[in-house]
Amino acid sequence: MASIGDFDPLNAAIPATKVEITVSHPLSLLCLLCTVCVLYTQGIGNKEWREFGRTEVIDNTLNPDFVRKFVLDYFFEERQNLRLDLYDVDSNSADLSKHDFLGQACCTLGEVVGSLGSRVEKPLGGIPGKKCGTVIVKAEELSNCRESVLMQFCGNKLDKKDFFGKSDPFLVFYRSNEDGSFTICHKTEVVKNTLNPVWQAFKIPVRALCNGDHDRTVKIEVYDWDRDGSTSYRELSRGQSQFNVYEVVNPKKKGKKKKYLNSGTVNTALQPRTLNNINPTSLHYMSPYQLNAYAMALKAVGEIIQDYDSDKMFPALGFGAKLPPDGRVSHEFALNGNPQNPYCSGIEGVMESYYQSLKSVQLYGPTNFSPVINHVARYAASVKDGSQYFILLIITDGVISDMAQTKESIVNAAGLPMSIIIVGVGPAEFDGTSSHLLWEDKGPPHACFVPFRDYVDRTGNHILSMARLAKDVLAEIPDQFLSYMRTRGQTLTRPAALHSPSPARCMHSGPALNLSLCLSV
Repeated sequence: MASIGDFDPLNAAIPATKVEITVSHPLSLLCLLCTVCVLYTQGIGNKEWREFGRTEVIDNTLNPDFVRKFVLDYFFEERQNLRLDLYDVDSNSADLSKHDFLGQACCTLGEVVGSLGSRVEKPLGGIPGKKCGTVIVKAEELSNCRESVLMQFCGNKLDKKDFFGKSDPFLVFYRSNEDGSFTICHKTEVVKNTLNPVWQAFKIPVRALCNGDHDRTVKIEVYDWDRDGSTSYRELSRGQSQFNVYEVVNPKKKGKKKKYLNSGTVNTALQPRTLNNINPTSLHYMSPYQLNAYAMALKAVGEIIQDYDSDKMFPALGFGAKLPPDGRVSHEFALNGNPQNPYCSGIEGVMESYYQSLKSVQLYGPTNFSPVINHVARYAASVKDGSQYFILLIITDGVISDMAQTKESIVNAAGLPMSIIIVGVGPAEFDGTSSHLLWEDKGPPHACFVPFRDYVDRTGNHILSMARLAKDVLAEIPDQFLSYMRTRGQTLTRPAALHSPSPARCMHSGPALNLSLCLSV
């Protein structure tokens, strides 16, 4: 469990909002077990998983919803990885190794918030050769309401459900969601052997019951408690990871020490590639051991944005190269080689197209930005109904050659549903570029220019470097998005208790986000 001492300076910023995470699993064999869910999070700049919290134990019940929620600080500009582990609880021990592992699922908080209805269903893995079912993760932004309410309920002449005695009733409370579904938010205690129960008074935050909206529907269900359910003994072992992470096992230690797990792990970080036509001193050189600056910037920003793109298909363009077969210089060509359909599947697809393009094109100057900016601006200008918002990420290793044209293109795009992120890599002098580009009189400056070298960690921690870059360049996107909405006189649907749209709400209830990627190759 993370302690107060686990201070992360990159997380010291004020969170955009708080999000409540609800976990459930569809009806399956798991419902016959005493199940608990454990949530793990990762700190920025490292891969270490830290336990965030645990749900209550679902005890031999057909209700697959966990009552206990997880409340997380939500940052749009960060990749917040989540891991959910499910266990069959066999005793009162808090040591998870004493219980049977049922499966594991991973996602990001942005993926949940950005999904339809802020709901994702993930397959449970972690046990080789075994289907472990699925887990459902839901997210809802919490209001600022801090009120609590004290309530007490009683029943009268309830149905008799037990053959040899009266019922053992308890209540389950559900909060209604914006999509019409319901989320469990409270369970009362069980009152034994009565048809006229009086449950103990309980105090519950208004935020948990109705998210601060006093007119929101609350559903109450009455159940008869039955502990006659039984299950056979299962010995489930934690299998090796499916994400190219392999345990290093010392046979001698394993034979001598009962509690021995492993002697570390080996993970495949990057598939080695042969790029014979790229000079090792080039910024485009692909080392088999680490990503180059282009790939790091692309992965850092793209992996966060893609969680909010419904189809995960991204147009990827290159500029500043001679193309085969005639050596024509182009500042606007498809990285995948298909000008009619420049879309790539996911950020991994974009990176693969980038790698392949380096094998076929010849790097060539100058560095002209205006063609690719105008390319994306044409798409943004064609959307008149406010249903889509475009984000253009440009990664370059040189000073802008067509400064006047680029400046004009950015100014002309100021009123469009479009943000522009320009990341400079390498040693070139980018100082002063931002002031030349951003501050104009024609509308809000929806553009930013940052040199990647300012975010490189001195200790060589590339994960931390990527996190710093993404945090800075994406922090302004929600405000730029809302600024565009306001200029159109549009508002986002929200509960009455929320007085202003927050980044979490605008990212899942507003226009669809479209990411376009351009690399100076």
